[in-house]
Amino acid sequence: MKKVSIIDVAKQAGVSVSTVSLVLRQKGKISEATIGKVHAAIAALGYVQNVAAANLRANTSNLIGLILRDFSDSFSIKVMASIVQELEKQGYMVFLGQPLNDGEHLERCLLSFQQQGVAGVIYLASDTRSASLPEQIRQCQLPLVVVSQSLLNENCDLVMRDNRQAASLATRYLIERGHRSIAYIGGVEGDLLRQQRLLGFRSVMSQYGLVLREGSTPDCSDDTQAASYATRQLLENNNTITALLCHSPAAMIGSISGIHHTGRTIGKDVFLSQQVALIGFEDMLHVNLTSPSFTYVSSASEETGRQAAGLMLRKLKEPELQTQRITLSGQLIARESA
Repeated sequence: MKKVSIIDVAKQAGVSVSTVSLVLRQKGKISEATIGKVHAAIAALGYVQNVAAANLRANTSNLIGLILRDFSDSFSIKVMASIVQELEKQGYMVFLGQPLNDGEHLERCLLSFQQQGVAGVIYLASDTRSASLPEQIRQCQLPLVVVSQSLLNENCDLVMRDNRQAASLATRYLIERGHRSIAYIGGVEGDLLRQQRLLGFRSVMSQYGLVLREGSTPDCSDDTQAASYATRQLLENNNTITALLCHSPAAMIGSISGIHHTGRTIGKDVFLSQQVALIGFEDMLHVNLTSPSFTYVSSASEETGRQAAGLMLRKLKEPELQTQRITLSGQLIARESA
């Protein structure tokens, strides 16, 4: 079969080739009637636009490079899906890179992006123990947007979670439900998410005149066994604790085991001394299929992706746009566990 060209579309629609080109690129002042004719001709002929060739002629690109370091991180995966969806709505495609480290792998990834002619780079930071970007990202010459779960000390276009607000929201909710002995469990020492959430946790406890007991914020490695052991030790040493803020999904799942090992149950009733309320910091659909379903502060992952994609598109349209720092707050979703 003969390949359908833009000339064929123009003849079918009864317009010039330049008019078809303007309609395809959504440029110029073209009447709705003419746009309708062009789209009808495209549909009738089965024309498929060669976007790469069009971009080459116009010296533009509809490719965005996306760097995702950790495919095991649910927040990053959800953000990636939201970014891809948002960019595709605007006619952009995502070129995905997964460098194994901050060294030559990351350098090769950025070089590959340049060779493919990407218009900009979105970097999903995964190291929550560093407030700095890798040098290769810092030196990136392409328009750059960074997405981070924690605060970065960088002068860059940044979309990030407000971890202090999330912990403040969760702590205030528990206190207003009658809890007075609350603990925070999980996260390793030096983890920036943990540090920022603890600031919010301690601040609200102080506002309500509540004193944090010694050992009420145990750190542990991010696995269920470690969290289970830490929870068991915490509750055995202080049986007045009635609520836990859980740092991660692993901490939440491990806490369930630890609570049961001490002969206590999960629940929101502060007046039942055997119950321990649990709050997490992101939805965990695989856990919420069980009973009880878990109260959590949303990670705003979908909105994070939308904001990152939108910021990249603004940067491409306005190269002189001032550096933006967008901080997104979570929303508390109250369910059965607290």
